[in-house]
Amino acid sequence: MKPSDPSAGACSTSLGLLFRQLRDAMWARMERELAAAGHELTFSQYITLKKLASGCTAGVTDLARAADLNPGAMTRLLDRLEARGLLARAADPHDRRALHIHLTDAGRDLWRDVDQCGARVRERAFHGMDEATRAQLTGLLEQARDNLLSPD
Repeated sequence: MKPSDPSAGACSTSLGLLFRQLRDAMWARMERELAAAGHELTFSQYITLKKLASGCTAGVTDLARAADLNPGAMTRLLDRLEARGLLARAADPHDRRALHIHLTDAGRDLWRDVDQCGARVRERAFHGMDEATRAQLTGLLEQARDNLLSPD
């Protein structure tokens, strides 16, 4: 049977490899889209801006986890974004060891344009799929994620 033959079943494709290829393709496409739009951002910087744009105040550890970086690498990434005037760090008034990181006005302005890059990448990923198929795929991926995160 050919691997693309639906009757071949899930065993014909390595699910983990497919997930990795999908993730890598999304990251590569996003970096190309950002570059084409004139934005000098890495995918990790994009993820960081996205998390901060959602309105939550985040710390280094939360942002590092979201961008799949270690905290030291995240601190260096934040230094670069702060030097560009895109975010600010403020000490937590209740815990002097913690920082609150948030977008500046310039960061929010940039995010509005960068978010459109993300929308184009998502649209490309879903090309040829109707709304019902898109929703089903998203739901199935969420279920697979949740199954793997479940404590048993």
